[in-house]
Amino acid sequence: MPTRSGSARYEGLGKDGKGWTSTQSKALDDQPYGFGTRFGDEPGTNPEELIAAAHASCFTMALSFALAGAGYADGTLETSARVAVEKDGEGFTITSSKLDLVARVPGIAPEEFERIARDAKANCPVSKVLNAEVTLTHKLES
Repeated sequence: MPTRSGSARYEGLGKDGKGWTSTQSKALDDQPYGFGTRFGDEPGTNPEELIAAAHASCFTMALSFALAGAGYADGTLETSARVAVEKDGEGFTITSSKLDLVARVPGIAPEEFERIARDAKANCPVSKVLNAEVTLTHKLES
């Protein structure tokens, strides 16, 4: 199985420092991040946003494969994730990742869809790696 990588560089310290993050694939290439992108409105990214994107994409792919494995051949899955970070003593803790799914899967019963979606949430690799509450809300559209 492949190993994927990302990297970060930070120049300066604390709130005055500035960082850049990159991914092996170059989907991110020296994307800026720092205190202002994490806790303010400066342009750039932040770790929680990247975790949210990773969790949403991992879960959505896991659900897609699970639905295909259950015999469904068509559908659309759209997931957003909201990762919360809270003050914890002198530092911060990521406390939750809330997945919100809207799906169209022709012919699936709501009960079967819910079972397959909950299993995908529990078993996608990013859900497994997070040491936080992972929740899922979903909406099945006809």
